[in-house]
Amino acid sequence: MDFGLFYFADTGIAAENRYQLLLEGARFADANDFTAIWTPERHFHSFGGLYPNPAVTSAALATITERVAIRAGSVVAPLHHPVRIAEEWSVVDNLSGGRVGISFASGWNAVDFTLRAENFRDSKRVLIDTVDAVRRLWRQEELEFTDGSGATSAVRIYPPPVQPELPVWLTSAGSEETFRKAGELGVGILTHLLGQDLDTLAGKIGVYRDAHAAHHGGDRGTVALMLHTYIGTDRDEVRELVRDPFSAYLRSSIGLFARAISADMPGIDLDRLTPADLDFLVARSFDRYFDTGGLFGTVQDAAKMVTTLADIGVDDLACLIDFGLDTDVALDGLARLDEVRRQHR
Repeated sequence: MDFGLFYFADTGIAAENRYQLLLEGARFADANDFTAIWTPERHFHSFGGLYPNPAVTSAALATITERVAIRAGSVVAPLHHPVRIAEEWSVVDNLSGGRVGISFASGWNAVDFTLRAENFRDSKRVLIDTVDAVRRLWRQEELEFTDGSGATSAVRIYPPPVQPELPVWLTSAGSEETFRKAGELGVGILTHLLGQDLDTLAGKIGVYRDAHAAHHGGDRGTVALMLHTYIGTDRDEVRELVRDPFSAYLRSSIGLFARAISADMPGIDLDRLTPADLDFLVARSFDRYFDTGGLFGTVQDAAKMVTTLADIGVDDLACLIDFGLDTDVALDGLARLDEVRRQHR
């Protein structure tokens, strides 16, 4: 099992400290043999709003680290021209000495498509076409695109990347079809446990492995799982420490977590909830997620969860640490997360 750090913070952090946890966490991960740092793409919302462009944050990380992989989790492919994606990430690949990887997502939020409204209704097809184009551009192929005159021009990206092949994942919020498509394409899958339990995830991993084997021989592919994470010294103390910030985290972007919250009460109309109803649902979701959907508790608790995840086929843990805890508290938990990693190894 590989261990990495994942970020998706709210912008409510004081201006002078907004990227402290990202930068200090990256330095810790680099010094302690963690596998990767993942940063997302998020637009027009305070929730996740520190990360409108993962290539920019990744370029910063490339200059302060030496070994850890630097990954996008995720680039929303239909919002961008494939040449722009390939160019930006080739720069980061050069800055990092060949350490980048990209998980691509189709996007779900209509307002995000203010950037490229024409791609909203067909975002899943555009995702696959964009992934194919970026991978080919990365290999230094020339591709033809419409230019300013209306004619087509063949273009090749500069600078050439360091890695001859771009490491790629598809991001899935739980769609089995995305798991299958990732296997067919021969790329990794990045997912989470919001709105899906371990048994359901195990079945989807099986679909991914089967599709990967059918199209790519004996290669199993790679399954990365994002988990909200804080490791302390007492499980009950950890529960109370993370309860308020994680509950606020859920509440702050209710649309993003709609599937996770409504899993407790199927058929519920989130748009018609009273404040009291919302408080009740968030409280129930917190308890369920703390016990079965995150990497919370003591080193021993986390070690059991990691073993369970390895048993169902997860290869790579992307530990989301910036869900509202004080920066110093979150950083303090990294030493115990590293203990979990070393015990598992």
